[in-house]
Amino acid sequence: MNIGSIKQNDAGIFVGKIATLTIAMTIALREVHSANPKAPKYEVLALSASRAWVQVGALFELFSNGTGEAFLNGKIEDPSLAAPLYVSAFRQEDGSYNVVWSRPTRRRDLASEMAPKADEGLPPLPGADETAGPATQGTEAGLGQSSASHAFGCEPQQEQQQEGGRRQRRQRAPEQAEEPETV
Repeated sequence: MNIGSIKQNDAGIFVGKIATLTIAMTIALREVHSANPKAPKYEVLALSASRAWVQVGALFELFSNGTGEAFLNGKIEDPSLAAPLYVSAFRQEDGSYNVVWSRPTRRRDLASEMAPKADEGLPPLPGADETAGPATQGTEAGLGQSSASHAFGCEPQQEQQQEGGRRQRRQRAPEQAEEPETV
């Protein structure tokens, strides 16, 4: 979705506007001069309410896999924003850039897209048809017996079932004091 444009002014500085339902900002791009090949191509500056330029992001130069065309990609981040604004800027024939917003792909969605499909003709994994039931739980599975009730200072016979499936400790009978022996 196109959310703005950036044009080069007479001084050679790229200046533009980004507008959405909740964001309206004037931005400028300042070229980054670095020998590091992983450095961004531009810093993104936004004009604040006090009319000062504030750095709010960076754009990196990437190349399209299909056409080899260069484009800018990065994010705008500021404490006043609810979430980062992921943007790409595509160069137009007149030298300006169209700024496009995209929602980042969530990792959970990406993992489900890359997961192998069940109908790919692969044989089932060994043991995939077995279900985990009571026979595979406990000592038969090599886990040993639970010692949780002993670890917390109560004996198994001191517990009783309560309504709703929860266990409750039984109250111990008060110990009666022994009478001292008289000699």
